[in-house]
Amino acid sequence: MQDLDQATRTELEAAAFRHLLQHLREHTEVQNIDLMNLAGFCRNCLSKWYKAAADEKGLELDYEAVREMVYGMPYNDWKARFQK
Repeated sequence: MQDLDQATRTELEAAAFRHLLQHLREHTEVQNIDLMNLAGFCRNCLSKWYKAAADEKGLELDYEAVREMVYGMPYNDWKARFQK
């Protein structure tokens, strides 16, 4: 793999992360427990990691707002519609 400058690497990682979020939003049949059992993380983990990264930068983001960004809707709405 060719050497990438930090800005390009960050852009590619961000694009991959956005694609992962879109994929998870489109595949609501995949439950968080399934993700946890198979991959060791779930949508809530992604939300917590995102919030932790913001905290490390000194940015105050509301956890529920971050979770809404990950789920593509308020968590309680997603839970009511898709959680089995």
